[in-house]
Amino acid sequence: MERCRSANVYPKVPDGGWGWVVAVSFFFVEVFTYGVIKSFGVFFNELIVYFDESNSRISWIVSICVFVLTFTAPLSTILSNRFGHRPVVMTGGILISAGMIGASFARSVVEMYVAIGVVSGLGYCLTFLPTVTILSQYFDRRRSLVTAIASTGECFAVFAFAPAITALNDLIGWRYCLLIVGALQLNIVVCGSLLRPIIIIKPQDEAKAPPKSENLETTYMLENEQTLTSIDSIDSGVEVSTSPKNTPANLKAEKRSEGPLEKEEMVEQAEQEEKKKLQPLLDFSVLRNSSFICYALFGLFATLGFFAPLLYIIPLSLSLGIDKDLSPYMLSAMAIAEVFGRIGAGWILNKKPIRKIYIELVFVILLCVALTAFPFAYNFCGLMACSIFFGCMLGTVTGTHIPLVAEDDIVGIEKMSSGVGVYVFIQSIAGLAGPPLGGVLVDWTNNYGSAFYSCAAGMALAFCF
Repeated sequence: MERCRSANVYPKVPDGGWGWVVAVSFFFVEVFTYGVIKSFGVFFNELIVYFDESNSRISWIVSICVFVLTFTAPLSTILSNRFGHRPVVMTGGILISAGMIGASFARSVVEMYVAIGVVSGLGYCLTFLPTVTILSQYFDRRRSLVTAIASTGECFAVFAFAPAITALNDLIGWRYCLLIVGALQLNIVVCGSLLRPIIIIKPQDEAKAPPKSENLETTYMLENEQTLTSIDSIDSGVEVSTSPKNTPANLKAEKRSEGPLEKEEMVEQAEQEEKKKLQPLLDFSVLRNSSFICYALFGLFATLGFFAPLLYIIPLSLSLGIDKDLSPYMLSAMAIAEVFGRIGAGWILNKKPIRKIYIELVFVILLCVALTAFPFAYNFCGLMACSIFFGCMLGTVTGTHIPLVAEDDIVGIEKMSSGVGVYVFIQSIAGLAGPPLGGVLVDWTNNYGSAFYSCAAGMALAFCF
């Protein structure tokens, strides 16, 4: 009951209201989650030299983090349905910060695996998925556009973090950089505290819903008592203390306030509680939906192309002899282009010229082309052009593929929470295999371009599904 009182109750999806606060919270959650993950390539060469490890061994740090983030998605859904989105996101923020601060004291790569990969990875999952789910519940008609704009937080974070962390790394070292980033990530706790739950009660459902038997009996008893009281008063000529005339004004006001409206609200709250108890914490019935299965396999292979380019773009630029101070600007250009890609994709999907899934298909084809172009670049201008094109296409896919789960031709908004949990869980295999696969190919071929080819192959398979 206490949770219901703190919830926002609307007769229909508001497409705004407190949803704008949730959108701002999601923006900053993106800044301190995916924004940090995508900027981790800045530390790549420093960690290789410090720990004297290979490319593939260092890439496992991000790989384990992404795997835990996606593999524990069902756990995030279960906890959110059981305890609510707010406490889960706040707990995730604490775990993210603790893992990053712990990594700043790591003495081996294995300790980095545990701190960033496991602890922070679990925190990322508990933070990101509940936030994007509750944001989708606050919007309907403008869902694609608002989610796309709010998700640009990670793009602005990469734009700011890449050069800032590079400069800070040269000044104070990678350990203090991780310590500062971990402290900043505590802001996620504040964002989580703003995620008020939402309850949609349709007016027509209220009129059709029959009151419970207990409420009917109470109503009949009150009506009988009032009828008997008024009859007795007329017959005897004596005004009884319970008659309306003898009732004080303030008591009359209380009775009026405890009339049908309050009873309806109590019945509504009770019905909402019963529905929550009857609903499974994780609905695996989505796996019987053939459209969802195809879409989940698309997400599985598309994930291969999401993180590896961001991890290897700086090593690739250094291998081509590009100055170390210019390399981080590849990530910054990529991030700015991703902003335009996300907003543009949200605007196009909001117009609905054709089915949204077909528009997503076009985005995937262009992203595959962008990945294939990287190995053909041989100077700063070429890599910058590839980074801008890739960032724009990456934004169109990453900013829309999870909100599309809420579409009726996949699972619908009612099953979105479970659908997203299972969808991201299936992605976990690719999240674990993607960066190390690229690292192994780089070690075998001594060419960073091979990592981009592996990502393009994964995106081509995603196109098929």
